[in-house]
Amino acid sequence: MKNVLDPAQNRVVVIGGGPGGYEAALVAAQLGADVTLVERNRCGGAAVLTDVVPSKTLIATAELMGDIAESGSLGIRLDDTDTGEASDSTGGRIRADLGAINTRILELANAQATDIHHGLVRAGVTAVKGQARLTGRRQVEISPADGEAYSVEADTVLLAVGAHPRELPSAQPDGERILTWTQLYGLAELPEHLVVVGSGVTGAEFASAYNALGCQVTLVSSRDRVLPGEDSDAAEVLENVFRSRGMNVLSRSRATSVERTETGVEVTLEDGRTVAATHCLMAVGSIPNTEDLGLEAAGVQTEESGHITVDGVSRTSAPGVYAAGDCTAVLPLASVAAMQGRIAMWHALGDAVSPLKLRNVASNVFTAPEIATVGFSQADYLENSDEVETVTQTLSTNPRAKMQEITDGFVKIFARRGSGSILGGVVVGPKASELILPITLAVENRLTVDQLSSSFTVYPSLSGSVTEAARKLHHHAR
Repeated sequence: MKNVLDPAQNRVVVIGGGPGGYEAALVAAQLGADVTLVERNRCGGAAVLTDVVPSKTLIATAELMGDIAESGSLGIRLDDTDTGEASDSTGGRIRADLGAINTRILELANAQATDIHHGLVRAGVTAVKGQARLTGRRQVEISPADGEAYSVEADTVLLAVGAHPRELPSAQPDGERILTWTQLYGLAELPEHLVVVGSGVTGAEFASAYNALGCQVTLVSSRDRVLPGEDSDAAEVLENVFRSRGMNVLSRSRATSVERTETGVEVTLEDGRTVAATHCLMAVGSIPNTEDLGLEAAGVQTEESGHITVDGVSRTSAPGVYAAGDCTAVLPLASVAAMQGRIAMWHALGDAVSPLKLRNVASNVFTAPEIATVGFSQADYLENSDEVETVTQTLSTNPRAKMQEITDGFVKIFARRGSGSILGGVVVGPKASELILPITLAVENRLTVDQLSSSFTVYPSLSGSVTEAARKLHHHAR
């Protein structure tokens, strides 16, 4: 191994090319640093290649399929060109070509990875395909995929190495019948019956998508309800929708093993029951990619789970070493990873910076309906009901919702008693990821319910339910 010790000031090495890594590299380059980014696969990382971009592309297709399937109540009739007979929305004339869907998904992911790489190069970042690890305090060993390993001494190091799907010894993925979410895009045909083990965000999203695509889905949840970490009212609405659409939801049912059979898989539950299906998706969490990264040699502390410990500006316990994204124990969201990376570089390179505020982070579960949240939660409210008030406005009374046959969903707002300052909110419904924005702005800028409700909304619009909910918390002026 050759040693290359470059004395250049503000030398930044970023390990990992996902949202946390490439956003950090762009900020560092903008601030005049000499930046090297090392990614073992392609720029964009797992978020672009196997996780966020592919899954949300699949969900977009499933969403359209679901809209068509439920269009009968809107007066839409689909003609069968072979027989000339009109079919209703469930007449079986529409089918999902999973091979074509997955081909498009992978093409989009590859195009996005290429765009990110070009953007980094244009910004002056040196993008290296290969591996990297710490060998000491701010000493990095880089092993290019097509060259000899070398060592660099950096002023700042950012670790953005992400995470990978957790696997159970009794349910080893084979990429054919027993799958992780990274392996789904190799399927050429829609599974006849898919068992999804795990009812967190990932499990719920894929269960929702495959159900809309026309697949028989069984969702195995070890908890009392789906999405145990989300708003309880929102989770209840979603579970009811799942069941109404024919999904088999097995609550309080922990899977102990998954085995291949001649015709597919057999999932064994803790109580002895078995579920036979053609395929099984394991969605039981993630493990940070922090092994063999040289953390101990650099003095970087980790938690028992293996996640890297960071503070509000993404600093680790080692001077000059920062971390961002799913390898940390902060919220596992691409938007949070990107902000962690930016904050790290702003801090390291002396720019103005504010610590990450998780209260202001909006998140979304891309099920049908979607669930978007920001700030204060229902659990927070129950602990502080004397100081906080809340209101829930159902979408079923919204005129635009009636036009679109939207019957499930609501807007919920949490506000401080007395001042009316908006603390958080929940939106359940189509495009909740878009509807949460005004509540997010209110939380970020400490607006009151009266300030939000006085804003004009288009009539008719789903966003009208946001201001209507705020209006119900009006504080009478004295």
